[in-house]
Amino acid sequence: MGKNKLAKFAEMASFPHVFQFSSQDILSGKIIENKGKWNELVFKNANPIVLELGCGKGEYSVGLAAMYPDKNFIGVDIKGARMWTGAKDSFEKGMKNVAFLRTNIEMIHHFFAPDEVSEIWLTFPDPQMKKVTKRLTATNFMKSYQQFVKEGGFIHLKTDSNFMFTYTCEMVKANAYLIEVSTDDLYITVKADPILGIKTYYEQQWLDRGLTIKYIRFKLEKKDGFTEPDVVIEPDAYRSFGRSKQHGLLQNN
Repeated sequence: MGKNKLAKFAEMASFPHVFQFSSQDILSGKIIENKGKWNELVFKNANPIVLELGCGKGEYSVGLAAMYPDKNFIGVDIKGARMWTGAKDSFEKGMKNVAFLRTNIEMIHHFFAPDEVSEIWLTFPDPQMKKVTKRLTATNFMKSYQQFVKEGGFIHLKTDSNFMFTYTCEMVKANAYLIEVSTDDLYITVKADPILGIKTYYEQQWLDRGLTIKYIRFKLEKKDGFTEPDVVIEPDAYRSFGRSKQHGLLQNN
């Protein structure tokens, strides 16, 4: 591991608004003191809590926190070296309504009590075209989210992936969730929302390649059973490239 990463990990451990748990921590029964008490112990207020799952560098969590001081935001990801960017930025700015949780998203239901979270943002998640259960809008994740998201809480998805967008739309339809907004070209269709002013590092890369940004917002209603959509979706051709080749394409376009 490079010295730069080690330095970032060390600094992350020193930030008071960063919390880190491994899968082994959870499986071994380590007590999660913040569960049910995020507002009391971390934010020191009673404002709504919003999660960004797969937050990457944390730009969206920090941007939303600056835009909505009457809400509390928690960025969640397993990649600590990326998360360091948003964690350091928010720490240096003295922001009190943003925190970061480094853990596996599959374990997210262990960290929050019922009805503790008001909304979830999914910003450019891996579409996991070959692994349904790994998609952050798959029904197994919906089952997880409803354990701690309030009835009627919003799920937001922003994605460059037509595969992920189509799958999510089909999942929403199959399970009769109420759609508030759905568009396959966000910056053409929706123009009045101030949230559009926030663009992540990866989002800007996709825009620079000429790809459109898709967005769907739907209400999470608690259910006893779920239906996986039975639909064949054409894969995203550009994701067939390996990471190094994909990076080269981004650099050359």
